[in-house]
Amino acid sequence: MATVIDVESLASFIGVDSQRSLSRDHCICRIPGILARHNKEAYSPNCFSFGPLNHHEPNLKETEKIKQQYFLGLLSRSVKMPGAKKQEAMMREWLDSVKAVEGKARDCYSGTLDQEVDQNFIEILVVDGCFIIELFRKYGGVVPKEKDDPIFSMSCMLQYLRHDLILLENQIPWFVLQILFNKTKDPSETKSLIELALAFFGNIFTSRPPTFKPKLFVDGNVKHILDLLRSSLVLPSEEVKKYRSMPSQHRLVWQPIPSVTRLKEAGVKFVKVSADSILDVKFRNGVLEIPSLLIQETTETIFRNLISYEQCLPNCDPIFTSYAKVMDNLIDSTGDMELLCKKEVFDNWLSPEDATEFFNKLYNDTFLKEFYYGELSDKLNNHCRQWWPRWRASYVQNYFTKPWAVVAQIYAIIMLALTFWQAYKSG
Repeated sequence: MATVIDVESLASFIGVDSQRSLSRDHCICRIPGILARHNKEAYSPNCFSFGPLNHHEPNLKETEKIKQQYFLGLLSRSVKMPGAKKQEAMMREWLDSVKAVEGKARDCYSGTLDQEVDQNFIEILVVDGCFIIELFRKYGGVVPKEKDDPIFSMSCMLQYLRHDLILLENQIPWFVLQILFNKTKDPSETKSLIELALAFFGNIFTSRPPTFKPKLFVDGNVKHILDLLRSSLVLPSEEVKKYRSMPSQHRLVWQPIPSVTRLKEAGVKFVKVSADSILDVKFRNGVLEIPSLLIQETTETIFRNLISYEQCLPNCDPIFTSYAKVMDNLIDSTGDMELLCKKEVFDNWLSPEDATEFFNKLYNDTFLKEFYYGELSDKLNNHCRQWWPRWRASYVQNYFTKPWAVVAQIYAIIMLALTFWQAYKSG
């Protein structure tokens, strides 16, 4: 007798609607436990929740008042004529504009939402989105800051926000931010939302102020703030463009890159270079050129969330994960870290031990289906196999790093020359 399969019972058993599937547009998700376990603080908000995934957290409720204060400030400035009805009409306009893209916005999030959060989905996006926009405008000098501003009057708040705004779980779809930005934009404003956002995170990767190139960015291609920061590294990178032009098989097989100590023993020199992207690590003529990287409190947060984003987003090129793998290979000990700091490749605000440990654990439990620095790896490993660079580096290290050794070498050369001269005269 044939068994009848009850599809609805099966759907109920697995806890999902039988018609529901993961959207191709999903770009915001909870961090998998296998990645989060290495440093939960790097994925958890300090003070602020943005979007629906962390909205229910009780320890973040206190800052809701600050977001509401910013929202009301933006509302009062947007309504030219005073009156409660005018403000109510403006709020309704903002809500309706986001409501129109609710389905698209929901598709950006994976997983189920808390029931209360799910019911207030649009309101959460509008209040949080308006807060972010107002924050960027105040930081960029587009609108004035009040003396008692709860963000700018406290030195710690901006640091907390830079941490909380780059968390993968704390993202809001970029098109929602763009809609609210356009709705609240004054005709006299000249800076785009992308420009304001990048200015707010200007020193997150390097101490050198970044150069904004608007032609590189297209609003429709930005998924959220974290994606924008990734794009700010990927789009200007010369090396990424070169790797993408190579046949894919060149990115599928690679070998580990030797550590800084091993490379130094092989005669490799390390030089800090100015580049549009920290991703542009190059090796040529025995010199490893590395763009300067700022290592600070938020560095592990941005690195881990970018790696998790690339690991969790379907069909996402593991470009930043490849960069993290390069750094993990290069920095095998505190000595490696100290050498790169001495060469000013790293502007390190942490202890050498903490910075080394951070890089050594960064790549744990991640997977690379393709490696974007395969050519760099081949060049460095081939260089290390040559005998002449190793011999020359060893000779210089042993005989030309101390004054007495240099004097001894000069003395030996003079004596050798005199011996030959004497033998020549005698003959």
